[in-house]
Amino acid sequence: SCKQYFLTPQQKQAREEKELGNTAYKKKDFDAALQHYNKAVELDPSEITYLNNISAVHFEQKEYQKCIEQCEKAVEVGRENRADYKLIAKAFSRIGNCYRRLEEWKKAKVFYEKSMSEHRTPEVKTVISELEKKIKEEERKAYVDPAKAEEAKEKGNDLFKKGDYAEAVKYYTEAINRNPDDPKYYSNRAACYTKLAAFDLGLKDCDECVRLDPKFIKGWVRKGKILQGMQQQSKAITAYQKALEIDPNNEEALSGYRSCSVAANSNPEEVRKRAMGDPEVQAILRDPAMRLIL
Repeated sequence: SCKQYFLTPQQKQAREEKELGNTAYKKKDFDAALQHYNKAVELDPSEITYLNNISAVHFEQKEYQKCIEQCEKAVEVGRENRADYKLIAKAFSRIGNCYRRLEEWKKAKVFYEKSMSEHRTPEVKTVISELEKKIKEEERKAYVDPAKAEEAKEKGNDLFKKGDYAEAVKYYTEAINRNPDDPKYYSNRAACYTKLAAFDLGLKDCDECVRLDPKFIKGWVRKGKILQGMQQQSKAITAYQKALEIDPNNEEALSGYRSCSVAANSNPEEVRKRAMGDPEVQAILRDPAMRLIL
């Protein structure tokens, strides 16, 4: 740029100081690097690069607050002197780096976004999406509250008893969000989904339920019933077997297992008659949407 050809003696001297600073920086002699960079700023206060370099030293020294202050100064000087956008972007993303080291994800994201609005780079874009995941996870954890989960479950139970399954699903979902590690909420929501003929969703909840607690017998029985209703006899048998391993005398598991075993060895009409003996399976088979699938 024209700037280079018309350097004042002071600007030339500032550049020399910067070069000396860079040499010291590479040797990790940070105190010497700072002395040279500070001298460069004294000689040429309008050059953003020197301020960016000072901030880099503070970052290496883990002095994040000082680093942030220098970057803010760099942005200010850069704007006043119409510096290259890339250099302003660099200052913003270094503030982001500081907040990231301090594990202040939201603040970090703000400054990476500012950096992107100056100059877009794929690296910063990737960092932003990583931060979004971290922020989401923190918010999810902050939302966990077992007492509120129980309250939501109770409301869900009342609605379920009244036959308002769609509304009950909302409360069981709230219970799950408030306490994602409790298997009974998934089991309850699976019961709702079954009533609403959303069998795939019900099955998914049963799987999550028994993943969280493989000894949760209701989860296995419910899974068996859904599979039975979907005419997947052998998979249903496996689910009932799991339930019977936990409690060999469980009535629901026994009768489900029996009707599936007979089903596996008899004609479809027999199967249908037996299945109709179980009210939950009956409901699945009676559902018009399910009839279309079967």
